[in-house]
Amino acid sequence: MAQQNIYDNEIFFEGYKKIRDKEVNANNLFEMPALFFMMPNLEGKRVLDLGCGFGEHCKRFVDCGAERVVGVDISEKMLEVAMTENGDTRITYMNIPMEEIAQLQERFDIVISSLAFHYVEDFAGVVRNVYSLLDENGIFLFSQENPLCTCHSGGDRWTRDENGNKLHLNLSDYGVEGERESVWFVDGVKKYHRTFSTIINTLVETGFSIEKMIEPLPTEELLEKYPDYRDLFHKPDFLLIRARKLELELFKNLAEAEEDVSVQRTARINDTFTDIRTALEARRE
Repeated sequence: MAQQNIYDNEIFFEGYKKIRDKEVNANNLFEMPALFFMMPNLEGKRVLDLGCGFGEHCKRFVDCGAERVVGVDISEKMLEVAMTENGDTRITYMNIPMEEIAQLQERFDIVISSLAFHYVEDFAGVVRNVYSLLDENGIFLFSQENPLCTCHSGGDRWTRDENGNKLHLNLSDYGVEGERESVWFVDGVKKYHRTFSTIINTLVETGFSIEKMIEPLPTEELLEKYPDYRDLFHKPDFLLIRARKLELELFKNLAEAEEDVSVQRTARINDTFTDIRTALEARRE
C-alpha cells in the first residue's frame, strides 16, 4: 500500500513548522493536553512513538521517567530537527515508515502516536504490528484527525450566515471510506478516512480492549480567550483512543464466549421461527 512522505516537501515542511512554532494552535490547546491526560505512568517504561515528528513528545517521555524511547518517522527533515533539538541518550530516532515497524527487534510497554494515523492507508496492518510489539497488558495510545474531519471530500465545510458566521457543518460521504486529497500548503495532500466503527472494530478484533476515548472540546474559560474555537462543538478536530493489549488467554476466552453467545442467539432465533411456523400451520388446519 502507498506510503506518503509529504513532510519532506520543502514548502509543506516550512508551512507546517510555522504553525507548530506558534504557541496558540489546536495541537497545543486540545490534542496535547488530552494525550498527556490519558498517558499512563512512564516511569521505567519502554516507549515507541510512531510518527514522532520533531521529537518533542519523545523528549517529554524521558523527562517523565521513560527508560527507553524509540521514535520512528518517515520524514528525514522532521528527524533532523528531532535529533538536533530533542536528542537524549535514552532516545533512538529511526527513519522508517510506521507501516514497517515489524522490523523492530524489541518489545515495548507503551506505543504512542500523535496525529499520524490519518496519513496511513493500511491502518489494520499497523495495528497488528503494534499488538505484536507490545508486551502483555501494554498500552496503545493514539490521536488522529476526527472522522468528522477526515470524511471531507471537497467544497465548503460549513454553512454560514450572511455575516460569515458558521451555522453548522456540511457533512457528506461519511460512510465512504478511503483516500481523500486536500490542499494544505501544497496540492495533493493525501489522508485516509475511516469511520468510528472501523477504527474501534479494528482494535477490538486485533485483541485490544478500549479503555478511554476523548474528543477534546473547549472550556468556557478557553472560549473567552479564543472564541473561534466554538465551532469544535459542531465538529471536534481530534479523536484520541487508549487501548490495552489483552492477555492472549483472556482474548481467546472472550472470543470463545462471544462465539458461544452467537451460537445460542442463532439457536433461539431458529426456535422462534419454528414456533411461528408451527402456529401458522395449526391456524391453517
